[in-house]
Amino acid sequence: MWNFVIPLAPRLSIWGLMMTRVTLREDYDSATVRRLASRCDDADQARRLLSIAAVYDGMSRTDAARIGGMDRQTLRDWSHRFNEEGLSGLVNRKAPGAPVKLTVSQLAELAALVEDGPDPAGDGVVRWRCLDLKIWIEDRFRGCLSRTLGVAVAARVGLFACQRPAPPCGTSARGAGGF
Repeated sequence: MWNFVIPLAPRLSIWGLMMTRVTLREDYDSATVRRLASRCDDADQARRLLSIAAVYDGMSRTDAARIGGMDRQTLRDWSHRFNEEGLSGLVNRKAPGAPVKLTVSQLAELAALVEDGPDPAGDGVVRWRCLDLKIWIEDRFRGCLSRTLGVAVAARVGLFACQRPAPPCGTSARGAGGF
């Protein structure tokens, strides 16, 4: 079986400038990778597969990367993921996002507060709004939340009534004139 390689960034040796190489998996070949690319629903994954198929065909790293609309270093990174994870390694991953600001016990306390409802005398409101919960979270847990994060936390604990209340029966939401 052929051992296909992708030359990497140059490094110095005693003889001068050399290219290090990355070997591609031996359980795939050019025809198989192209067939997988033609059946792929994800366009980005198909582009990456076609670039890797060009490497299997012996094309230079620069030309193979150009096929997929990327540079040599990006092709190298995708080749590493292809070697480690196979076909599924060429799919975009969801970004992890920001860490959760409230602990599990704090979320449970907030959920209990929402479940019990506000105390009009103590809390100063007759129903919880996202803004009210945001202020309560900041006062109680000394945390600082953005407005949108307050909405996300409220939704997470089961408070989905962060919208305008429905108008009374028989009236339009836009007023008496309907405009």
